[in-house]
Amino acid sequence: MELTDELKAFFIETAKTLKGSDRRIFMARVVKALGKGGQRHAEAELGWNRRTIRKGTRELESGTCFEDNFAARGRKRAEEHLPNLLTDIKAIVDGQSQVDPTFKTTRLYTRLSAAEVRRQLILQKEYSDEDLPSEETIRVKLNKLGYQVKSVQKSRPQKKIPETDAIFDQLDKAHAAADEDETVLRLSMDAKATIPIGLFSRNGKSRIIVKAMDHDFEPDEKLTPYGIFLPKYDELYLYFTSSHVTSDFIVDCLEDFWLAVQARFPQINTLLLNQDNGPQNHSRRTQFMKRITEFTDEFQLTTQLAYYPPYHSKYNPIERVWGVMEKHWNGSLLDTVETVLNFAQTMTWNGHHPVVKLVEKTYQKGVSLTPKEMAELEERFERLSDLGKWFVRISPIPQ
Repeated sequence: MELTDELKAFFIETAKTLKGSDRRIFMARVVKALGKGGQRHAEAELGWNRRTIRKGTRELESGTCFEDNFAARGRKRAEEHLPNLLTDIKAIVDGQSQVDPTFKTTRLYTRLSAAEVRRQLILQKEYSDEDLPSEETIRVKLNKLGYQVKSVQKSRPQKKIPETDAIFDQLDKAHAAADEDETVLRLSMDAKATIPIGLFSRNGKSRIIVKAMDHDFEPDEKLTPYGIFLPKYDELYLYFTSSHVTSDFIVDCLEDFWLAVQARFPQINTLLLNQDNGPQNHSRRTQFMKRITEFTDEFQLTTQLAYYPPYHSKYNPIERVWGVMEKHWNGSLLDTVETVLNFAQTMTWNGHHPVVKLVEKTYQKGVSLTPKEMAELEERFERLSDLGKWFVRISPIPQ
């Protein structure tokens, strides 16, 4: 058979479309048709491998197809020469992991990186650096074992107290009534975690180069934000203090807020305050209840305290604001008080910039009433039956 250019192209393209034994048998038939010296011609003219041709010839003559053992090719898996590797990885990671908090999957979320797992294999399990596979291979092993690197996420709280459901039912009723009543203004109030002032990394990303200190030393100063949020109007008022967030500080912020907005709300005669039942503002905190009662009398407003149950603070609307704030200034250096305030002023919540103030007054912790004074004050409070710790109504004494 004469190999013309057309035949060459035909044989080459046909061989490419076939796989395994079909390809080898086709090559053997072509070589047989070429006659004496066919293997040499096929190798030179068609680029076929002689070993493949010979294997195909044996298959053609015997009528038996040889099974391709592709699994035996390439580098062997690490656990073949390190039989305890996967067990040792699990032993290291399981002690540092937690189950998916939603219980919807069997996935585990490890705080360890692949590089750290490799380092611990050397330290704890006495592997040598030369024997262990690369960091990337360890990462693949972790994924196959069901471990995934994932940010810690808040899920629905698992802890509940007996009154939790009843508290939420009453909150829903109070909020619905406030939304329908033009004389009631609902406020969501809470403090955020204290912010260290200095050249500290806050993670995040920036389009400009930002260099922070490689260690978090003692900050130059600390600021704590306190927020008053109006869910109905998407308005936010932020108060920053370098002192303590006490009962007096909280009510001072409330007084400043109301002085600023009362002209806008002449129809309001009741404030509904959503708060967490924290140590400085819960309804048994004597100094807080004294100050909130004084506020009620001074401004002739009925005050309704409506607290969220324990372990469920994230449902307070102000909590969503803090997430937006963190996203806004992460990736930047909060190195001065002025920087913190300016970043707070430029954040937006649903298109609105907050009102930002720095409270320079120093507040003393531990201020409280005597049991006798609190007993007299308690006569002013209308506590909800069975939920009196979470729902309190204070009416003003007419002036």
